[in-house]
Amino acid sequence: MSGTGITEVMDRPVQPMGHINPDQPPLTEKQNVFAARPSTDAAAHNVETKSNASSGEEKEKDAAVIGEMETDPDDMKLDYDPFTPFDDLPDETNRIVTIRAMFVGCCCGAAVNASNIYLGLKTGWTFGASLFGAIIGFSVLKSLAKVLPKTFPILGGDFGPRENNIVQTAATAAGGLSSVFISGIPALYQLGLLDTPQSDFPRLITLTLVGGYFGFAFATPLRKFFIIYVARELRLIFPTPTATAMTIRSMHMAATGEAIAKMKMRALGYAFSAALLLRVVSQYAIGILWDWHPFAWFYIWGGYNNRAIDVENWLWIIEFTPAFIGAGILVGLNTAFSFFFGSVIAWGIIGPSLVRQGMAFGKPLAPDDEKWSEYMSYASLSSKFSTKDHPSPRYWLLWPGVLLMIAVSFTELLLQYQVIFFIGKAIVRACCKAYVDLTKRMGKQPSEKMQQRASQELDDMVKDSAEPHELIPWFWWAPLLLVVIICTCVVMGVQFEMPVGMSLLSVFLAFFFSFLAIQCTGVTDITPLTAASKASQIVLGGATKGEGWVTEKAQRLNLLGGSLASIGANQASDLVGDFRVGFLLRTNPKQQWIAQGLGTIVAVFLAPAMFILFAKAYPCIIDLNAETCPFSGPSIAAWRATAIAVTDPTFPIPKSSGIFSIVFAIFGVFMIIVRHYAYRGTWEKYRVYHPNMMCIGLAFVLPQTHYGTAMLMGAIPAYFWAKKKPEHFDIYGYAVAAGLIAGEGIGGVINAIFQIAGIAGPDPYGTQIGCPALSC
Repeated sequence: MSGTGITEVMDRPVQPMGHINPDQPPLTEKQNVFAARPSTDAAAHNVETKSNASSGEEKEKDAAVIGEMETDPDDMKLDYDPFTPFDDLPDETNRIVTIRAMFVGCCCGAAVNASNIYLGLKTGWTFGASLFGAIIGFSVLKSLAKVLPKTFPILGGDFGPRENNIVQTAATAAGGLSSVFISGIPALYQLGLLDTPQSDFPRLITLTLVGGYFGFAFATPLRKFFIIYVARELRLIFPTPTATAMTIRSMHMAATGEAIAKMKMRALGYAFSAALLLRVVSQYAIGILWDWHPFAWFYIWGGYNNRAIDVENWLWIIEFTPAFIGAGILVGLNTAFSFFFGSVIAWGIIGPSLVRQGMAFGKPLAPDDEKWSEYMSYASLSSKFSTKDHPSPRYWLLWPGVLLMIAVSFTELLLQYQVIFFIGKAIVRACCKAYVDLTKRMGKQPSEKMQQRASQELDDMVKDSAEPHELIPWFWWAPLLLVVIICTCVVMGVQFEMPVGMSLLSVFLAFFFSFLAIQCTGVTDITPLTAASKASQIVLGGATKGEGWVTEKAQRLNLLGGSLASIGANQASDLVGDFRVGFLLRTNPKQQWIAQGLGTIVAVFLAPAMFILFAKAYPCIIDLNAETCPFSGPSIAAWRATAIAVTDPTFPIPKSSGIFSIVFAIFGVFMIIVRHYAYRGTWEKYRVYHPNMMCIGLAFVLPQTHYGTAMLMGAIPAYFWAKKKPEHFDIYGYAVAAGLIAGEGIGGVINAIFQIAGIAGPDPYGTQIGCPALSC
């Protein structure tokens, strides 16, 4: 998974070129886009030569260098200092925060936001809007700028890279804030701690408002800290924002960039349309167009008298989900295989063994049908199957998966201890510098020792591309931050009966984890929202135990406080990533700040509205006792499990599951340490084969095995595509993947509207032919 990198939800998202957000799930490491890359000039020459040879017609083999690519090392060379802005961009005399830029950016962000609610409720994965907004924005506004006269109201005028940056910034802001609506907020409803989403809509709006604008205001001073003061010292490259800046730069390189952008947009449009059409149409013949149940078919062809039904019961099916085929293209083989083999371990080995040994239990789905009497569900989380003595396999496997993800996230975070130490030093230095400056303004001379502590080597600092008058003054963001903190205490106290002290604790946790999240994002492109949210829940759980509150109140405040901290940290890390894009493109920070604030308004209203739409169309999302549901909500289960574990005095976890959880988490920590330290020298080449433990943990929480299969369906062809035709893949790979992901997401929104309108399939319209027991 948010935005930067891929934000899970398992608190992690998937980003172009392969990164997953733990609110945004699993993650893959990206190589430094500046470390080595093909010569842009050579690639551009390749495009121009081929374009000329074809009399102006665009060929599929046109080459371009955008972001990260798999290329032959012999063709790579160092091009740029990653901490120096681009100096070959055209000047822009026009105002860059335009109505057209904000409208297109917010529309792109809204599409990603809606898609993320759909995809996150299904799988816990979310996808960033940064590159999506950059490409769509260029294609739409560059075309308008060419067709319309410059004096045309609103839509006319030149379109340059910095206005393109504003489109992308607005898209990121408008596409954010969805993570808690696929995790903490639904968990509150599943536990019966809030009323209904429709009646709570005003409360959800205000919660999102204070959380989102806390992250917005708090991210402002962090621009100078993370982009200027400590970027070089800590090697904060911010891979996805850097790739986005390079994409925008390359698209604005005269005719070459425009030709490549057209090819990208065409591929994205075709993929988007096909995915949307498939998602909408397939609901009317789901067993034919969407889900294939080969083992159910074998069972039928065998006269309902063979053991193929046992495989079907564990949901080993094939689903043609464009979003996760696209995700496979983005994340690569390591993540896809890790996710798939995690499903094999959980739902192909451990789960069946638990049932065979009588340690977990299933529920018959068609007990009155003699032919399908052995058709079972092993994924129930209803009250009957969520106890110590009578757990379903899903409930038993939930705890090892959640604990593994928490342990892995914290280990990844703690292994950055040197960086955390440097951040601490930098904070002290910044405070000392502020004190020295204030003392001098008062006409006094600060001590020599204090001046030494405040000093920083000029070689360590990054030269800010922004002019002094372009920087955001403190009186813009500081009063806003203070007002937001006060409003947070009022909102949480009046609407949710949260004490002021606990509200302030949640704000402090958001502040603390924002620092860690931004640092990790800058180095690894991974936003550690799993660690941030779960750590917040654990700290808040300790605080509630000291108050002696009843379990229901403790759980409500735990989930609300964790949601508030997660919203703030996620939004802050996303917006600092946008500042990194603007730094490289020399965009006015004040203009970016305005775009971020306006885009956040869209997200504040859109994210809760999309959640309510899906909750109304599919009530099973917030019903813990629902036996079947098209949305499994793995992030919801993870948040709910953590809240129960830290607040419920009975600790309702099967003993065998608890023991295995601890052993499994220790193994996961060991594997992370091995990956961090073992692959050095001649062993470095084996790092790519090391399993992704976050993905394996997610597979334990997600009973649908077909998502891992779908990711392989995308990752394996993409691997050979990139290997055989790297230039071709670089142009079309991300565009196709983004189109597939966004297309299915928007198709899912349309399906939800159809469901409410009573015209959805397969019930009341359509057929369930091909489904086991005629029920998909």
